[in-house]
Amino acid sequence: MKKYPLEELRPDLLDRLKRILENDRLGHAYLFSGDFASFEMAIFLTQAIFCQEKAGALPCGQCRNCRLIAQQVRELVKDFSQSGFESNKQVFIIRDAEKMHPNAANSLLKAMEEPQSDIHIFLLTNQEEAVLPTIKSRAQLVLFPKNTHFLEQKLEEEGLLKNQARLVAQVAGNVEQALLLAQNKAFIDSLTQSRKLVDSLYQSQNQAYLQVGKLVALASEKSEQERLFDVLTIILAEQLEEKVARHYLDGLLLARKMWRSNVSFQNSLEHWILAA
Repeated sequence: MKKYPLEELRPDLLDRLKRILENDRLGHAYLFSGDFASFEMAIFLTQAIFCQEKAGALPCGQCRNCRLIAQQVRELVKDFSQSGFESNKQVFIIRDAEKMHPNAANSLLKAMEEPQSDIHIFLLTNQEEAVLPTIKSRAQLVLFPKNTHFLEQKLEEEGLLKNQARLVAQVAGNVEQALLLAQNKAFIDSLTQSRKLVDSLYQSQNQAYLQVGKLVALASEKSEQERLFDVLTIILAEQLEEKVARHYLDGLLLARKMWRSNVSFQNSLEHWILAA
């Protein structure tokens, strides 16, 4: 999978955190909210903590420690344990922090309140509202909103048409997911069929009804169907100035609720079309 440097992914936040490092003001606990390059930033900061050949306060990216961290955080921990790496520093990178078991959260809370060593904790979440308030209150919040413009540019470079790139960029949560979707022929075909379905809806209920089967055939998995609800929502949202589009959006929301209540994907969409 193609990798992009933080200078491209998050130039704004990178400059901010570089200044924090240069001023020796890196905090002990951060909550990174958002999935767009938050893990890459946690890796960068971890490199800055353990780097053996820093350029000022910034990691070199080339020393043994930096390379191990870049390759795999688990490998770093294992290797340092085996090789007797001497350091009183500890770094914890916790992805999906909102899913922490209360017992784990309580242990983490104790480490945050009474650190026994030079400890740094990076909590990553895409659902900030679900993180325990006691954890949130003790961590510095850093937002990682999606860089949609960057995604659109890279997707067009991958060969997608502008309207396809715009839809994929809005559906995908991060670069890796966007590039995987761009390579998924069935998904790209479903973008075309989704637009045809919406266009048909404005012209003829019968045509739209017939279009449902073509779209359903491209999404057999629940995750694929969920994504197509997102796509249809985005397409309709582009036309919100039209009253009828708002009406269709309300109907689509109901269809999605039906689907989540175990009505089949096809029946949910057909109900939406017939009720339009």
